[in-house]
Formats: sequence, C-alpha cells, structure tokens
Amino acid sequence: MPKPPKIPQSVLVVIHTPALDVLLIERADHPGFWQSVTGSKDQLEEPLVETAVREVAEETGIVVGGAVVPQSALFDWQYSIEYEIYPEFRYRYAEGVIHNTEHWFSVQVPEQLEVTLAPREHTAFLWLPYEEAASRCFSSSNADAILQLPRRLGARRAAGPAAEPRR
Repeated sequence: MPKPPKIPQSVLVVIHTPALDVLLIERADHPGFWQSVTGSKDQLEEPLVETAVREVAEETGIVVGGAVVPQSALFDWQYSIEYEIYPEFRYRYAEGVIHNTEHWFSVQVPEQLEVTLAPREHTAFLWLPYEEAASRCFSSSNADAILQLPRRLGARRAAGPAAEPRR
C-alpha cells in the first residue's frame, strides 16, 4: 500500500546545548544537505508539540520528556513560516500542494549527546557552534532559525516560566 501524502504542516526543531552548540544531521537522500530536525504531522489533529517530540526521537533517538532531556527543555517559539516546497520533494505531498507551513521549536540538551540516526533519513551528524551550524544548512530558513537562537532563548528567559504549549 502506498504511503499517504505528507501533511503540509511541519516542525523545525533546533537542538542545542547551553553553550549554543547546535546539532545538524545530513540527509540520506541528498548528501551534503545538513539540517536541523524537521518533520510533518502524522495526522491533521496531531498537536505540533507532539510532532516535535516525535520527530526528535525518530531522527536522533533523543527522548524529550525523559531523564536526560525533560519536557521543559522543549521551547515552542510560537512562530511559523510558509515556504515553497522544493520541487524534488513535492512528490511526497498531494497533487497541487506546493507550500508548507513550518513551526519552529528548540530543545536544549545538557551536552553534546551521542545520537542514533534514522538510517533511511540521515547518514551523519555534527555538533557545531551555532553560527557555523547556520552556515552549513542547505535551507536558508533553517539557517535563519539557528541564527535567531540566542535572541529567542533570551526572550524565553525574560518571560519567566514557559507558557502553555500550543495545541
């Protein structure tokens, strides 16, 4: 049975340490394409927070909500962008779908963790200082998210305890 078309609502999750070293993963289907964790909702009604947690676990083996990375380490930026889907990836979506809405998150891990990649999706990983990580991304919006990391984290600290997650 063929896979159902991807839902054009996704998450981008920037995984970083307190020192702002950022995890990048290399796409298996496009060697040299480095990125943060990304992924689409599995179902329309799936909350974005659940999509982010699921994608981080699937793509890196990092469990958000576990002993090493508590649920509070996940930060919903309450920010999204709409972009045109790269032509080489459009076959994954329903016919005529050319735009995706991507919602941005970050996860702070205590240190540069060893990751377990999903071999069909990614072949390698790197931990790099955030500015260098941004320069390695193939996606300009992913690079932009990484470059915004210090400001977003500063705003989160200034706001105090995290607000209720978006559903």
